[in-house]
Amino acid sequence: MWDGEDVSGAGEAIGVLVVDDDFRVARVHRAYVERVDSFRVVGVAGSGEQALSAVDELRPDLVLLDLYLPDVFGLDVIPRLRTAGHDCDVMVVSAAREADAVRGAVRRGVVDYLLKPFDFEDLRGRLERYAVQRGMLRDTVVRGQADVDRVLAGAAMPVPSVPSVPRRLPKGMSAETAGLVERTLREAEGSLSASECARLTGVSRVSARRYLEYFHTVGSAEVSLRYGATGRPERRYRFVGAGRGVVSGDGRA
Repeated sequence: MWDGEDVSGAGEAIGVLVVDDDFRVARVHRAYVERVDSFRVVGVAGSGEQALSAVDELRPDLVLLDLYLPDVFGLDVIPRLRTAGHDCDVMVVSAAREADAVRGAVRRGVVDYLLKPFDFEDLRGRLERYAVQRGMLRDTVVRGQADVDRVLAGAAMPVPSVPSVPRRLPKGMSAETAGLVERTLREAEGSLSASECARLTGVSRVSARRYLEYFHTVGSAEVSLRYGATGRPERRYRFVGAGRGVVSGDGRA
């Protein structure tokens, strides 16, 4: 049976339904999601049928969907959600590495595909990118083809023929910190890692990475990977353009 909760008063938090047949994995994923600002888990389901019932009852914004479910293949849940009139987004989190599974997920319009096993940082970066893209879709005003292209590309690239318009920052981010990180990135010689940016700005490494990922998402920074002798590659950021301006939640530039 799916595990749901009352989310009244959740404000603008993005509601997430975790779908995984392994309750231990589901518990870990739930804990990961709830560590990310502006996200809240509204329920957990262990099968495709439970997921359908949970979406109908809880109306989540995003479903974290495993593919190897005990009753149906996860991707088959998506068309049933659409037939039932649900427009929630779906992010696949699965060990399925088959090309057919990836192609099928793309055809069904998933917002992302994350391979298991993954750690908190892997999921957090994708959730934060999703939050930015969701805000773009909500706030986009279509004046021409360039605006349509930005929506389809999932990134707000600057368009010379259209005057720059301030963009509202995702909840939990401040214009002051965004400006500080942007100036630091702009003035850097070459690229910066999140740790280097944190030392230069005085913010935490976690916060530095969040703002750097935001600038990457809106097209103001590009990311490269630096491989060391051991461990995961280091993500490095380089300023590539002003992109669109940002404003704080109360409208201040």
